[in-house]
Amino acid sequence: MHLGEEFNVLGNWFVIHFIENNGMAFGMEFAGKYGKIILSLFRVIAISIIGWYMFTRLIKNKVPNGLIISASLVFAGAIGNLIDSAFYGMIFNESYYQIASFMPAEGGYAPFLHGKVVDMLYFPILEGNFPSWFPFWSNEHFIFFRPVFNIADSAVTVGVLMAFVFQKRYFKKESTIENSTNLEEKEQV
Repeated sequence: MHLGEEFNVLGNWFVIHFIENNGMAFGMEFAGKYGKIILSLFRVIAISIIGWYMFTRLIKNKVPNGLIISASLVFAGAIGNLIDSAFYGMIFNESYYQIASFMPAEGGYAPFLHGKVVDMLYFPILEGNFPSWFPFWSNEHFIFFRPVFNIADSAVTVGVLMAFVFQKRYFKKESTIENSTNLEEKEQV
């Protein structure tokens, strides 16, 4: 697909829209010469910490399965975006004004950890204009849900939302497990 090209999947409600995200979620990015490498290294560190925490704390302490699933979704989504930004620039040439070629003879457009992340899922569910009486955005055009994202972004979002919505259930049991473990250790001493 050409950069910016799209096709409708379910009417105007679900669209495959090809864009490349240079930075983080919603197109934000670290500026400057080293911004992309800082972001990529941050991703590597975050993935390492999440993975360590999952395997040494959550699974070992037998926390609720929902919390493990939530952390796994965040972990998998972060890995997916890291893989995309690490290798996409090495195996494709630029997408501007052309369809990117896979494994071009001249090489990719970016070195390791400097690639862009491909986003393609777009759900413009509701579109219209704000009413004239609406403060600040009177008569302005709006689209609800404007962001274009990918499956990895979805995994991170669902994982974080699960942890947030069910936090009392997940973390109450975790602290109860830790307290019972601490009591057993004290009784043994």
